[in-house]
Amino acid sequence: MIFSHLPDFDKDVKRLLKKYKSIEDDLEIIKSILAILPNARPPFSYLIDNLGVKIPIIKIKKIASKSFYGKGVNSGLRLIYTYASEEQKIIFFELYHKNEKELEDKKRIINYLK
Repeated sequence: MIFSHLPDFDKDVKRLLKKYKSIEDDLEIIKSILAILPNARPPFSYLIDNLGVKIPIIKIKKIASKSFYGKGVNSGLRLIYTYASEEQKIIFFELYHKNEKELEDKKRIINYLK
């Protein structure tokens, strides 16, 4: 599986690292899981509808983070990505905490896919 990400994703990670020190380790664990099971798997992840794009955009809601030890699997982190099955490629669009904002940045996703 090939993993890539948008430059804005790097900014998301850098910002979150200031508060949640385990983000980079958490992302490596997520990558190892997505390499085996890349598609949406409710209730942990699901497809985002109404974007007007042809490729599937997936949102992971339940991320077990070391920074949230003892607070359950629903840490509050959200990861938005797409999976291109033919290319065996995953592109990370956005990473944020649910307390920072309610929904994903649809404009970021659509602008990249144009």
